[in-house]
Parts: sequence; C-alpha cells; structure tokens
Amino acid sequence: MATLSWVQIVRLGLIQLALGAIVVLTTSTLNRLMVVELALPAVLPGMLVALHYGIQISRPHWGFVSDRGGRRTTWIIAGMLTLGAGALLAACGVLVLETSFGWGMALSVLAYAMIGLGVGASGTSLLALLATATAPRRRAAAATITWLMMIFGIAVTAGVTGALLDPYTHQRLIVIVLGVVALANVMTVLAIWGIERRVTAVAEPEPTPFRQGLAEVWAERRARNFTLFVFLSMTAYFMQELILEPYAGLIFSFTPGQSTQLSGAQNGGVFLGMVLVGIAATGLKWGALRHWVMAGCLGSAAALTAITFVGSYGAASLLVPAVVALGVFNGMFAVAAIGSMMSLAGQGRERRTGTRMGLWGAAQAVAAGFGGLMGAALVDVLRLSLPDVQAFGLVFLFEALIFVAAAVMAARVMDRGQTLAPTLVPGE
Repeated sequence: MATLSWVQIVRLGLIQLALGAIVVLTTSTLNRLMVVELALPAVLPGMLVALHYGIQISRPHWGFVSDRGGRRTTWIIAGMLTLGAGALLAACGVLVLETSFGWGMALSVLAYAMIGLGVGASGTSLLALLATATAPRRRAAAATITWLMMIFGIAVTAGVTGALLDPYTHQRLIVIVLGVVALANVMTVLAIWGIERRVTAVAEPEPTPFRQGLAEVWAERRARNFTLFVFLSMTAYFMQELILEPYAGLIFSFTPGQSTQLSGAQNGGVFLGMVLVGIAATGLKWGALRHWVMAGCLGSAAALTAITFVGSYGAASLLVPAVVALGVFNGMFAVAAIGSMMSLAGQGRERRTGTRMGLWGAAQAVAAGFGGLMGAALVDVLRLSLPDVQAFGLVFLFEALIFVAAAVMAARVMDRGQTLAPTLVPGE
C-alpha cells in the first residue's frame, strides 16, 4: 500500500483547517453574541457547546462505518457538509432567539447536535485515513502539520470574523458564516479528492455489526488502556481552561486585557511545543513518541506546580513564564499523543483503525467537557471555605497529579522499545 506524501499530508491538514474555521464560529463568536448582544445567561451557550461535545460520543460509530468498504472520503465530505449546515442553523438560531426564545433554543439545539455529528463524522474519518496511510517515520510530523493548520484556521477565522462583524448586524453574521462554510466545504472537497484511492486498497464491506466491532476493539488491552490515557490526559489538559484567567485576575489583579494576553502566551507555548516535537521526533529522530508523551505530561505537571507556588508567594513576574512553560509542555504532549494514536490505531485486529480513532476521539470529547466543568466546579466549592489562592492552587495541584497518572499510563500503553502493537490477552 502506498503512503501519504508530504503534499498529501498538507492537503489533509487543509481539512483540519476548515474544521477549525467552522467550529470556532459556533463555540466562540455565536456564544459571545448570545451573551452580550442578546443578554442571555452564559450557561445557555455553555450548554449548547457541551451538547456539541456530548454528541461526539458517536465518534466510534463514525470510525466503524468509515472502516467498511474504504469510504473515508465520503464520510469526510458528508461530515463537513453536516457541520456547515449546523453552523448556518446556529447563526439563524441567534436571529430567532431575539424574537422567540423557545423556537430559537429549539433551532439552536438541533444546530449544535448537527455540529457535533459533523465534527465526529468528518474528523474521525480524517484521522483514521491519516493513521492508515501515513508512514511511521512521518506520523509525528503529520500530527504536527495537521494540528498547527487547525490552530491557524481557528486563529485566522476568529480574527477576520471579528473585524468583519463590526458594525454588527444579523444579516452581516449570516453572510460571514455562509462564506466561511462555503469556503471550508470547497476546500475540503478539493483537498481530499483522489487521495484515498491512491493510498489504500478498496476493501469489501464487512457484515460485522457495530457493537461487535466496538467490542472487538475494547477487548484489546492496549486499546482499552489508551482510551483511559486519552481521558486522563485530556481531562487534565482542559481543567485549567476556565480557571486560569480568573486566577490571574483574582490573585494578581490582572486586567481583562492582561489575562487575555496570558492566554495568548499560553497558546504560543502550545504552538512552540508542537513544532518542537515535530522537528525533533521526525526531522532529527530524537526520542520515541512515547518519551515525548511522558515528557509533556510530566512537564505539564511541573509547570502547574510552579503556577501554584507563584501564586502562594505572590511572584507575579513569574506567572507568564510558568504559563508559557505549561503551554509548551501541553503542545509537546498533545502532538506526541496524536502521533502515538496514529501508530496504535492501525495495530491489533484488522480493519478497525477508524473504530479505534473514534473511541479515542469520543474519550477526548467527553474529557474536554468534563475537565473544564470539573476545574471550575472544584474552584467554586473550595472558595467557599478557603482563600482564593489556596482554592486555585489545590485544583492546579490536582490537575498536576492527573498528568502524572497519565504519564504512568503512557508508559504502560507504549512499549519501551520493540513495537507499538497492542498485545491481545486471551479472555479479555
């Protein structure tokens, strides 16, 4: 079987860029419009975003169906069309909410459910294709390229949309969303066209039911353990998402602008960490992905501990460096974990690559929602009886412990030397 060239990897990265461009409109721009322009409680768009994550529990199903008959291209395009339609409906929902809360919420619920389905179908099938057709020596770089392109798509779309929306009108919103959706779908079709048939043999559809296919994957000890690793590490990854800026404001009196810059510095660190692993693991052949995953998890734990002590000692000048370090180690861990995921996905029972990627994608989506909410809830509870600095510090330390547990799990899932192949234990 032929493997993906660098040009084809970049083309698939354009699909990730398109996904990020549409999703950021629904999870950022529309949320702000609901809370600020429509003066709705923040919990409402928060619940809609949580719905979009929750729907992605369907990822194993999308991975399974994309394994059947070699039709990943079909599901990538269909998923992007569904995502785009959901984004347009969500924008229309903002218009309807202004005049009818009931009908507006009903339309928004349908829209965000479609968004979750579209991301699950398109994203899972894309990752499965990457995992199946990327040469092992290129997997770290492929993960770096595709994820950096997604981050680029998010950043550019957010910036350009923000500029074009002023002065805001509903009609301007619809035109912008329609333009982004149309461009993303055209880009997806052009980027994916012809790649799958060049790098994979067309497989005959198999009659295995979904539940049986999922059970077969779950019976693989390594796949099951890697699912736990993804959930643990991504829970830790997202725990600080809702509390880092409040921490900077409450403990160090950062202004809103300063705290926003702090998040920007953290994302810059993530970008740097991803580039570092891509160059080191693929270009320079330094270290196995297993080592980069463990280093990223343990480094993230150390950075969170540093952030805790920076607050305890009131060392405001050290907060930004500590947060940048957290971003760097987060980026290292994330891109190495994705590369490891691509390696493990093709191991074990045949024709289950998409199912494995879907299972791990579902674990990531659940962890994203669960981690953010848990971090915020723990801080709220602890602040009832403890000073703010101690409440935040305990949550950061708890997050660090989860990262340490994830590093231990990574050591178990990924063998030290010979192979990344999952070992199947009889009777499991």
